[in-house]
Amino acid sequence: MKPLGIISGTLFLQGKGIFSDLREETVETRFGRAQVFRSARIVFIPRHGGTPQHHILPHLVNHRANIQALKDLGAEEILGVNSTGSLKRRLKPGMLVFPDDYIMPMPGPTVISEKPVHITPALNADVRRKWLEATRECAVEAIDGGIYWQTAGPRLETRAEIAMISQFADLVGMTMASEAIIAQELELPYASLCSVDNYAHGLEDRELTMEKILWHARRNSETILRILTRYLEMHLPPRDRK
Repeated sequence: MKPLGIISGTLFLQGKGIFSDLREETVETRFGRAQVFRSARIVFIPRHGGTPQHHILPHLVNHRANIQALKDLGAEEILGVNSTGSLKRRLKPGMLVFPDDYIMPMPGPTVISEKPVHITPALNADVRRKWLEATRECAVEAIDGGIYWQTAGPRLETRAEIAMISQFADLVGMTMASEAIIAQELELPYASLCSVDNYAHGLEDRELTMEKILWHARRNSETILRILTRYLEMHLPPRDRK
């Protein structure tokens, strides 16, 4: 069985459930080093680093090295777990969304340097379907579909920026589109489950703080862990199921 690739950020998954018996490794890739935690069934990358003391800001995440490491370690597909801000009042903090498209207006990372290769960007439909099936198996409500807008970070967006991008997208974040692009270029199926952890700047009168964002991320982490566990169970070979 090929391992399942998982990338997560501000949601606190390490050391819990299927993440409790992973061994830490440093993988050298053609794009630099990647920190991974792995077992026979999972290769997990915390995109912002393994500890709060060594936090990697979103604009400094080495997406090329991370996803190349997953490919080098034999990952069959990648599940992205992404913290997002809501651009719509109907998408409340605490909700889960499976985006089906994204917008990234600034230049993004790429592994293409020589061949004139042009991908048609898309989130993988099969991985999205399996994500949704696992979520329904856990009796968890989630929104099927939505557009993710990626900004550069590390700063949050201005009120004026949110007013503009909310006309075209449902969620805002700083990492998912980059991961989706690199994964597709490296021919690894990728789809994301987004945790709505805050209303974007200007959608409510109260000040937006990192403390508030992290509070909602912690609240969703146990639910997402259940979904990931079920996903893994559903797609294990019969002989490996207990």
